Amino acid sequence: MTSAHFPVRPRRYFHSRLPKEAQRSMENHVGSHESEAFAGFSAAFKSFATEAIHVGQEPEQWTSMAVVPPISLSTTFKQHAPGKHAGFEYSRSGNPTRNCLEKAVAALDGAKYCLAVASGLAATVTITHMLKAGDGIICMDDVYGGTNRYFQRIAAEFGLQITLVDCTKLDLLTAALKPNTKMVWLETPTNPTMKVVDIRACSDLVHHHNKDIVVVVDNTFMSAYFQRPLALGADICMYSATKYMNGHSDVVMGLLSMSREDLYDRLKFLQNALGGVPSPFDCFLLNRGLKTLHLRMERHFKNAMAAARFLEADSRVERVIYPGLPSHPQYEVVKRQCTGCPGMITFYIKGDLKHAETFLSGLKMFAVAESLGGYESLAEHPAIMTHASVPEKERTILGISDTLIRLSVGLEDEADIIEDLDQALNAAHPKKK
Repeated sequence: MTSAHFPVRPRRYFHSRLPKEAQRSMENHVGSHESEAFAGFSAAFKSFATEAIHVGQEPEQWTSMAVVPPISLSTTFKQHAPGKHAGFEYSRSGNPTRNCLEKAVAALDGAKYCLAVASGLAATVTITHMLKAGDGIICMDDVYGGTNRYFQRIAAEFGLQITLVDCTKLDLLTAALKPNTKMVWLETPTNPTMKVVDIRACSDLVHHHNKDIVVVVDNTFMSAYFQRPLALGADICMYSATKYMNGHSDVVMGLLSMSREDLYDRLKFLQNALGGVPSPFDCFLLNRGLKTLHLRMERHFKNAMAAARFLEADSRVERVIYPGLPSHPQYEVVKRQCTGCPGMITFYIKGDLKHAETFLSGLKMFAVAESLGGYESLAEHPAIMTHASVPEKERTILGISDTLIRLSVGLEDEADIIEDLDQALNAAHPKKK
């Protein structure tokens, strides 16, 4: 992706309410770099916006010729004769509104198939049900807290062998592969410490070891707009679509995309047999959210890059972890496999837990809340909130400390985002008189 995808307009600095120090920081680390912030990444996926708007939405599929797919609330469908139906029999096993969504997402992921389920964790559970007791799962060590909890406290109780590995280190992944390994679960960037896994390298390594091992990539943070795991060798791309794919903080849903027919057949069976399907109304909302995904992700990227640069230059911040910054440990991997970066920033505030809590309490525009990827800016404390279920010893190893703060930078005006961060930092670290 080049800067041509993010047109630069003449800029008026409208942050007169900011302290002069903060104004200078913005001028030095936002305005002067805006045109180059998006350069160097992979090229944008061809016709992404067009496919998001049109695939699966063909008016000809309805007798009404409705341009917007209608919400099909019927739970059952009349059959021409016993066992002879028009493609639908019961809404759990198939629904017209859900079909439209699944076709659209498959196109955006560069996949042949997509399945929608009730939540991101429902997607994890559905995938894991392909395995049996005694099978092994290698999971990226730093993942969403709910994923960690499910694998270690539920799946393990059913006889699955779970191994947590830092998959950014290929030698550790190689050492973890065993004869019973059936699945490798990657998340990139990771939640919350924003590690970036080389999907191509991991997929090639795993499939060379055993072509039947299923490589799954949780693509929640990047969305289909910034990353296509299937094109990089993964077998399944999954999402908590609650986040960027929907983007409006009003739907809970999960998505699975794949191109292998055998995986689709198995997962389609499980989608119906397990029953964790989304409602037609939620499918309608998510389908609508996809239409602006490309626009939203570009703005998230722009705003997050500005915020990350501001924080990285601030003396009250210990360290910033953002994949779009050259300081990120896997920056070259990010540029190679992604077309841009999302609105997720992790940073360590200087001080201790009290400073982190004061910062979060001092935010005015950012809401202190779990989840991410909506149009509104959110902030949270992983150790207390989203990752509280991760054992303390593991949190310490991963770097999920008392001073770690996770931001989901929204679509508000850039200057207002930075102003709110600045005044909250002032609350945590008052300037000496």
